[in-house]
Amino acid sequence: MPKKFFKKISSQANSIVNNRSLRLFGDVLHSPFLWHLNRRSIARAFAIGLFITVLPVPIHMLLATASSIIFRANLPLAIALVWVNNPITMPAVFYFCYLLGAFILGRPIAWFDFSLPEAGILAGISSSFLPLTIGSVIVGTILATTSYCIINWLWRWHILYQWQNRRKEIPQIGG
Repeated sequence: MPKKFFKKISSQANSIVNNRSLRLFGDVLHSPFLWHLNRRSIARAFAIGLFITVLPVPIHMLLATASSIIFRANLPLAIALVWVNNPITMPAVFYFCYLLGAFILGRPIAWFDFSLPEAGILAGISSSFLPLTIGSVIVGTILATTSYCIINWLWRWHILYQWQNRRKEIPQIGG
């Protein structure tokens, strides 16, 4: 795997450990398993980051940090993957999740007006919250499962490819 890329992300440990919003985790952030670069920790980080990135909550980095600690995943990569869904892509992703959730629940798509009366906005948000949440969990689960399997497969394929190249380079004795 491209270890240089992962090492570059992991080298930013001080900026992550010293982040104000992550100080509540204290010395746990200094645990070495959060910074390891192996197949399992990278695959877990992809699953965590891509699952959390589609959730309609404002605390993505905190959730990624807590999940990385619980599941022993690579912390910098999980936090970086949370930013896949950024303020530019968020409306499209959340709209897709809402449509999926509305389809699964069998609800009609609610078009709500962003007019000035607060009751109209709050009513629109509350009526779309359940479909958005269900759609987000489904999309997140699919992304997490798919990314976990793909990373594991790519990592193993890369190792087998390296072994085959090493065998070709070693001269055969007695042949």
